[in-house]
Amino acid sequence: MISPLNWLLGFFSRDIAIDLGTANTLVAVRGKGIIINEPSVVAIEQRTQKVLEVGADAKEMVGRTPADIVAIRPLRDGVISDFDVTEVMLKSFIRKAHEQSFYPIPRPRIIIGIPSGVTEVERIAVHDAAMNAGAREVHLIEQPMAAAIGAGLPVTESVGNMIIDIGGGTTEIAVVALGGIVVSNSIRIAGDELDEEIINYARQRYNLLIGPRMAERTKIQIGSAFPLGRGANHGIERP
Repeated sequence: MISPLNWLLGFFSRDIAIDLGTANTLVAVRGKGIIINEPSVVAIEQRTQKVLEVGADAKEMVGRTPADIVAIRPLRDGVISDFDVTEVMLKSFIRKAHEQSFYPIPRPRIIIGIPSGVTEVERIAVHDAAMNAGAREVHLIEQPMAAAIGAGLPVTESVGNMIIDIGGGTTEIAVVALGGIVVSNSIRIAGDELDEEIINYARQRYNLLIGPRMAERTKIQIGSAFPLGRGANHGIERP
């Protein structure tokens, strides 16, 4: 049940959508599009358990701080592995989404994408974390369906549409038709494993040790799932 105070504050809050990813979290605001795209990382001082930074600022601290400051990724394989840190991260992103407004205490309606293979316990964990972070309403949508809608596929028609959503911790594969997911599979092999393979390749082939940040940067700079032209495809033209 929504309290009268939350109902009133809701008039001064923005409806937001959150793609809660293992590697990155995206936040979109109704009418504005994606306004936040930051790493799902929280920097914490171990001795005091004080949160120092969230998102991109926290990721920049990795490897450049004293030993008692650690960077925590609160999601693993697309699901919450640290509830309290996830709640802190969501609070920070909700606050950032309302920075340009005059809303003192945001109480937004939130829709969050979750992997298709999560358990009921994991669904409840995501819901509760968002509610504790300040949402007045939380709705969950399976990531393959959200990806299909975002890609403009005719999800309401009686024709099967296949979607493959490669994230940081999971790869979501689904067939969508008539507004629902007909069949789906969630594979816990995705971007993080690609980074690990790049690290292993550099070590074995060139005897060069690189870190996860360099591996990710390399993957982003040279990798593409879309044909980029003759030069990018080593001279092989595609239809």
